[in-house]
Amino acid sequence: MNLDFNLNLTQQQKLVMTQQMQLSVKLLQMSNYELLDYVNKEIEENPVIDAEASGVLKEDNNEIDYNKLSKYLEDDNYSSKEISRNNEDVSPFNFISEQKSLKDFLKEQIIDLFENDYIRSICFYIIESINNLGYLSESIENLSNSLKVDSKYISEALKVIQSLDPTGIGARDLKECLMIQARKKGILDNKLKEIIDRYLEDIADNKYNKIAKDMNITIHEAQIYGDIIKSFEPKPSRGFYTGDETEYIIPDAYIKQVKEDLYILMNDNFIPKISINNIYKNILNNSQDEDAKKYVKEKINGATFLIKSIDMRRNTIYRVIEQIVDIQRNYFLDKHSYLKPMTLKDISERINMHESTISRAIRDKYINTDRGIMKIKDLFTTSISNNKNEDISTIKVKKYIRDIIDKEDKSKPISDQQISDILKNEGMKISRRTIAKYRDEMEIKSSSKRKRF
Repeated sequence: MNLDFNLNLTQQQKLVMTQQMQLSVKLLQMSNYELLDYVNKEIEENPVIDAEASGVLKEDNNEIDYNKLSKYLEDDNYSSKEISRNNEDVSPFNFISEQKSLKDFLKEQIIDLFENDYIRSICFYIIESINNLGYLSESIENLSNSLKVDSKYISEALKVIQSLDPTGIGARDLKECLMIQARKKGILDNKLKEIIDRYLEDIADNKYNKIAKDMNITIHEAQIYGDIIKSFEPKPSRGFYTGDETEYIIPDAYIKQVKEDLYILMNDNFIPKISINNIYKNILNNSQDEDAKKYVKEKINGATFLIKSIDMRRNTIYRVIEQIVDIQRNYFLDKHSYLKPMTLKDISERINMHESTISRAIRDKYINTDRGIMKIKDLFTTSISNNKNEDISTIKVKKYIRDIIDKEDKSKPISDQQISDILKNEGMKISRRTIAKYRDEMEIKSSSKRKRF
């Protein structure tokens, strides 16, 4: 064994991120909801931080005509005081409607029914076993064992629950859910029952030839049954709060149009206004206790950098949105206009910032516009060149594809290759595979599954 101990000098290039740099990156890519949670935790853990609630909106553009903007906001049922950071009365959470709990809704119906207390209490227990899709996740046998009651009472209570709204609630699987809905509509004949029981996958694949042959009915009749089944709700809990929803969306900015001008109103009302408590500043300046001074200095440094990081995050997001609004000006001004092709590189070059920073700045960020609340990321779209050397956004191409499919003869649906040929004649060279990809993204079925008999 040859053990050779040598001292070698090598040169390596490394990027070392300090804790402060890591915090800046972390804060930049947080959503507003995550940032609020993070800041509140810092306020709780860092004693040197003083915090007070902020107002709703703050404007960054120094060239704004405030008189014109205030008048517009008043006309649009906004109060001009919403632009102030010092107003504590308005919160973005005021715009969030109260969600109705599915389980509470079911219990309210049970209370209104003329059922005895015994069955009612079993119903309440069963309701707690209904999952987020609206299905009963426990078997009658398990419920019977858990409650130590005869299974006939469980079945009776379940029958009551399955009679409630929304229709299909309390089903144990998809087939039972569909059966309940058909029964409530009074259309559950033997043929529909058999199709639900045996041919759901064939309906999804548009294989009505197979269903018609097996059941000795016409293809048209089979498709009518398929249409009925497709009209049912496979997720009875839809529209109710089940505890499984995503976090609240707090827009990072409002894009407001005043005549032909667009204004960016940064929405940072939800972040408490942070400052450093003067008592701790005095400790740092006057205390003789070195340990206390060291502790306070550490906490003040942390608070100071948090304040700077939040401000840096806000300025970065503003600069990115500012460039997006400039590029997509027509899109925001005209509801019939399409997005222009726009990439991270386009924004990066405009503000001299790395693409990865732009990516973090738009991650889980939203803007509130006259077109509604939209994810900033969705405003970025690639381009396709036509024979006129014009760049067309993929969104516009998808619109062409959808229009072609909407106008097709449903008895002879157009294939992806035919769509590709049509677009080629319009000057857009797009492959069949790309057409299929865009169609899937728009949740449009293939031609074989779109066919009407």
